[in-house]
Amino acid sequence: MWDQRLVRLALLQHLRAFYGIKVKGVRGQCDRRRHETAAAEIGGKIFGIPFNALPHSAVPEYGHIPSFLVDACTSLEEHIHTEGLFRKSGSVIRLKALKNKLDHGEGCLSSAPPCDIAGLLKQFFRELPEPILPADLHEALLKAQQLGTEEKNKATLLLSCLLADHTVHVLRYFFNFLRNVSLRSSENKMDSSNLAVIFAPNLLQTSEGHEKMSSNTEKKGMYQILSWKRYQPCWVLMVSVLLHHWKALKKVNMKLLVNVREREDKV
Repeated sequence: MWDQRLVRLALLQHLRAFYGIKVKGVRGQCDRRRHETAAAEIGGKIFGIPFNALPHSAVPEYGHIPSFLVDACTSLEEHIHTEGLFRKSGSVIRLKALKNKLDHGEGCLSSAPPCDIAGLLKQFFRELPEPILPADLHEALLKAQQLGTEEKNKATLLLSCLLADHTVHVLRYFFNFLRNVSLRSSENKMDSSNLAVIFAPNLLQTSEGHEKMSSNTEKKGMYQILSWKRYQPCWVLMVSVLLHHWKALKKVNMKLLVNVREREDKV
């Protein structure tokens, strides 16, 4: 079995050589132990907590997913036909009360209005200490979207291979849920494009603690790069990759590593 470090190195080399995409400092799973250690210190809190420190539920075909995410998506599945789901705002007062109950371990989603649950779900991703799509990959993902259609798909697929395993599981689960929402767009008016507009700023958010993407990136430029308008096609493509190509990613890794080694042998 290939050493994951070699696979990662091959990915980085391939992205740079064939697409001119440089990726620096992706943290991957290096913080997992710290997050798990912190789990004992956070009590039952859900919002603003790293994924690995949250309670998880085993979901067939997807692995271990944060329990709140599973509960919220399961509840919303029952109201998937609701017009304007995720677009219409829930009550600010109710959202605050629901969030407080959830952070104290109270089960309250079953009786909550669907728009409130949808609001909590957006807030859940928005308040993560680190965005689920790592800030270290934002610049590379944006550059990939400037390539031709075929190259754009391939480059985005390869960048997806750099995500931590746990992130992969969560994204597959959540994107499949959003796909189900979009399949009912004739009723809820929420197709994939509308969902992209809503979730781009939540999934691609940054915090003040993140390092600058490059030495030449100014605050104004960073805002433009991270704005939902520019990231909408990237997000939609990521959904497509995760839904339709994820099972092939390991094969992509293996094939890529073999190709890189063959090229090196010829040099």
